[in-house]
Amino acid sequence: MTDTPKLLLAHHLKTLKLPTVLREFDKVARQCAAEGLDHVQFLARLVELELIDRERRMIERRIKAAKFPAVKSLDSFDFKVIPSLNKMQVLELARCEWIDRRENVIALGPSGTGKTHGAGPGAGRLSEGPRRRLHHRRHLGP
Repeated sequence: MTDTPKLLLAHHLKTLKLPTVLREFDKVARQCAAEGLDHVQFLARLVELELIDRERRMIERRIKAAKFPAVKSLDSFDFKVIPSLNKMQVLELARCEWIDRRENVIALGPSGTGKTHGAGPGAGRLSEGPRRRLHHRRHLGP
């Protein structure tokens, strides 16, 4: 490819706001050529990369907007540290069915008892559409 078409393509991709395609098209073109793939398969790979990247950035934006202090998962939570915590109830809440029922969940307890870990599954649901937000008690008033 000569410089002129490449520059024009880069300009169009910037204008269309396709940053992943702009960043990856050269590498994917080489891979597809080496694998003997046609132009439709090449384009499908590029568009798939763009979609994956957009979804990742959307989730990052929603997590930031939800004001989660940190994204943690229940996989890293040690239930043995707090034996009084009802593990089955926590795992049921982690399925996030309460979101579909439009219910609220309030997690109360002293610092270090895993409340943020419990909010982690809610962060995972942020990719599904409606906006959610984590509120700390200190922001809700006395």
